[in-house]
Order: sequence, then structure tokens, then C-alpha cells
Amino acid sequence: MKFLLLLGLVAVALAENTHFEGDKVFRLKPVLEEHVSLIKELADSMEVDFWRPESPQLVTIDIDVDIRVPALYLDMVSTRLHQSDMEHEVLIEDLEEAVKRERDSGPTPRAHSYTRYNNWDTINSWMNSITSSNSDLISKMFIGNTYEGRPMNVLKIGRKTGSGKNAIFMDCGIHAREWISPAFCQWFVKEAVSTYGSDPQMTSLLDQMDVYVLPVINIDGYQYTHTSNRMWRKTRSRKSGTSCIGADPNRNFNAGWCTLGASSNPCSDTFCGYSPESEIEVKNVADFIRKNKGIIKAYLTIHSYSQLLLFPYSYTYELAADHSELMKVAEGASSALRSLYGTRYTSGPGATTIYPAAGGSDDWAYDLGVKYSYTFELRDTGRYGFLLPESQIQPTCEETMLAVKYIAAYVQKNIY
Repeated sequence: MKFLLLLGLVAVALAENTHFEGDKVFRLKPVLEEHVSLIKELADSMEVDFWRPESPQLVTIDIDVDIRVPALYLDMVSTRLHQSDMEHEVLIEDLEEAVKRERDSGPTPRAHSYTRYNNWDTINSWMNSITSSNSDLISKMFIGNTYEGRPMNVLKIGRKTGSGKNAIFMDCGIHAREWISPAFCQWFVKEAVSTYGSDPQMTSLLDQMDVYVLPVINIDGYQYTHTSNRMWRKTRSRKSGTSCIGADPNRNFNAGWCTLGASSNPCSDTFCGYSPESEIEVKNVADFIRKNKGIIKAYLTIHSYSQLLLFPYSYTYELAADHSELMKVAEGASSALRSLYGTRYTSGPGATTIYPAAGGSDDWAYDLGVKYSYTFELRDTGRYGFLLPESQIQPTCEETMLAVKYIAAYVQKNIY
């Protein structure tokens, strides 16, 4: 009986695993309203996965549109594109092959590696081990469970002084399929503990401030990308009355909630949720930041892809009160990042630099009073998209460290 049950569970697991044979990723270049209308029409009539921007509602003239088209619809889409005379190119010829090539560092090791995409269990074990082996510098703080019951722990990094210190909060993995993001949070923790005492800047930072690091916000979704659907983006919450699962956690914060650039459709990848902080993961993070808002002086959230360094606002086209200073810091950080490998980032407010998006965590943190609030969109600009090969983890993390350290050093000198 047990054997039959095991076979049944294996069959279910295999049936749930999503494959992408023959799927292509296109870059479309709409320059006419007719082109925009066509893209939205395609989205309405078939299952098209928007990579950038994140939904058809955000498509406008003169922005590049990256979409994944399932093999089933390729002939129809190709015909419509050629009939429309819209300029387009294929970024990824076969998504399933690209998924396989992502692991270009060889077989996945059982042990944690900073240059591999680790699954959640491996990351969770790593958090325990790096905390216990660096107890003088790291402590672990439980902030609540995910929808599926996984523990959310923040790593508090800094020299223990016995008195309150100002802090920087950084999170990764808010969108499940952006694997390079949690890889960076792990890299940051490694660099913090390994260079403390030898790197004057890191030593000064951790002597004077604490850095709170949440390696993965959307743990349930991240785990699902490792076991069932590599392209999953949202949380994994369920609600009676709909078969659609999850919400976009970066549309679920109470910052212009469910207005520009967010969807009220539970099936949409940009679904704003049923109310602000309806997603327990978002509420856990918001509660922690609210509780510590007196000491948190900077908020950094790590995403991919596009090579952008964004700051408020995304839910409105109005400029933030601290726009000039935020821009100056962003440009300095982007310059520091570029100095290592020549990777170019664009800086600016989210709404005008990429597209409007309400309910984002950086806007929410800024409105709460955390002045230095930034969103990183890491490598690349579309060649690999969400499937950045493992061979690029190290250079991506190395250059991003320079930008994060630049912002941290500025915040350290400009406590408000």
C-alpha cells in the first residue's frame, strides 16, 4: 500500500512539473498604437508570459516588450507579428534548453555554494550554519511563517555593542523566478563576515550599523520554481472561490495599492492581492520594518532583470521630496558598480525609468520614513532574462557589492 502511495505521489510531482520545450522569448518593439493593441490582443487571446514589462497593461509605444510565447501559439504569433510589420527579435530560441543551460557550472552539489542557485532547504541550512559559526557577528531573528508554513528569518549582521544601532534592511527573492536575487543576499552575508576586520569600509559599517538581511521573501514561490515551475513569479497563497494561486508581493504593499501598474485579477502575474498586506510574507516584512522604523535608515530590495537602480516613486509620476539626493546616490552607486566589469546601469525613479507599478516595497518604505530606499534590477538586459547562467553569479555579485557598499557608506555618513 505504501509503495502504491509513493508511486502516486511521484506521479503527481511529475505531472505538476512544467516544461518549456519549444517556447520562445521574443523582444517586441512597438512604435505605433496598432502595435500596442496587437500585443494586448495576443495577451487576451492566449497564455503569454510577460517578462518585461510585467503585464500587458504596462505596454506603451517605444518600450521593449519581452514575452515568452508557448510553443503551441508560435505559428499564430509569428504570423501576426509579420503581418503587423512590428520590429521584433527572438531572445531565447528554446526556453527548456535555456533552463538547462542556466546550470552551466556542472551538476548541482548537495552542499551550499555561493556560485550556484541553491534551493530553499539548502539556503535555510546555510542560514543556521553561518549564524552559529559567526555568532559574534550574526544573529537570526524569526519574523513569522510563510503561507505554506516555512519560517522567515532575518539575519542581523553587525558587531554586538549592547546598545541600539542604526540599520540597513535588505531583502531578496520577492519575485520567485528571479534567482540571481537570493544569490546576491547570500553573497553579501559571506562578504560581510569574511571581510570584517580586514576591509576598513565593511568593518566601519558593521561597527557602527547593523545590516538586516532577508535572503528570500517569497520562500514558497521560490521553492516552487525549484520543484515545479521555473517561471513562477507570485506567492503561493490560495483563496476559496478562485483556482488562481498567489499574488505579486511587490504589488501588495500599501503604497498607492492596486492603482497604476497593478491588476485586480487574481490570475494576473501582477495581482495586487485582496487587500494591502494580504500576503502573509508581505505583512511579516512590513511589521518588522514598522517595528524598527526608528533605526532603519536605508531599505534595499534586490530584483532582476534590466540593470537598473530605481528609487521612489513607482506608484506616481510625482518626484520624491528627496529626489535630487536619491538620484545623486544612485548615480554614484551605479558608477561604482560599472568600475569593475563595465556593466552599465540606468538610475532614476521607478515610474519614469521603467514603468509605473503601485504597491511596491521601496515606495512603501520611503513613505514610512526610510529615506534611502532603492530597488536593484540586476543583470542582464534580456539575453538570458530570468535565466542568468550560474557562471555569471560571481561577477554579478561582485559588482553589485560595490554599489551596495557605496550606498551603505553614504547612509553611514548621512544619518538623519
